[in-house]
Amino acid sequence: MARKKKQKQAYDPSDPSTMSRRQQLMATYSMTKQTDPRIGLWLLGSFLLAGLVGFAIFWLLPGDGTISTVFAVIGGILLGILGALLVFGRRAQAAAYARMEGQTGAGASALTMLRKGWKTDPMVAFNRQQDVVHRVVGPPGIVLVGEGNPTRLRGMLTEERRKHERVAAGTPVHELQCGDAEGQVPLPQLVKKVRKLGRQVKPAEITDVLHRLKALDARRSAVPMPKGPVPQNMKGMRGNMRGR
Repeated sequence: MARKKKQKQAYDPSDPSTMSRRQQLMATYSMTKQTDPRIGLWLLGSFLLAGLVGFAIFWLLPGDGTISTVFAVIGGILLGILGALLVFGRRAQAAAYARMEGQTGAGASALTMLRKGWKTDPMVAFNRQQDVVHRVVGPPGIVLVGEGNPTRLRGMLTEERRKHERVAAGTPVHELQCGDAEGQVPLPQLVKKVRKLGRQVKPAEITDVLHRLKALDARRSAVPMPKGPVPQNMKGMRGNMRGR
């Protein structure tokens, strides 16, 4: 029996998964340039600086003059590209955070930067004032991340904590607030803060917790994330920097 050929997914500019590697890099560059107009100069400078360092290192290696020159040029180009990619990744990430700050759902978009082993559920709780609570399940247990007014969020997080402790007894539940107010975690530091909560739950236990939370989520009304380029671009940028 002939194998069915996989249908190629149609290109969609808003969906990074349909883009080629080159298209993803170009889309990320365009997004970054809107917030960081000097990104081109940064990339050129980092390429030249790293390239000169690489050239000097390979030039000083013992060997025949012609061979040393060839290796020095190749080494300089490779290190120059590596340096430019490192700078591009950092500045693209900073630009993405800058675009997201102040928008509803920015915290959930940033949490997509968490790698395998983490499960992010955006807007598990909300109110009319657009204060929201996101949930992350991973090695630390359950992490509730609130966005909005600090005073209102305290009550929302407390209520959500009680709900989660009832259905996932024994699982650590952490509370964080994302924002610029006192006691809140700035958006660019959110992922790092979540990771620093440590490992308190084993992978097998995480699977059990996710199954238990399904019963809790089944009683909630579905609320879509705000539409727009921010969440999608952040996720696409993550894929570009890590490689697809």
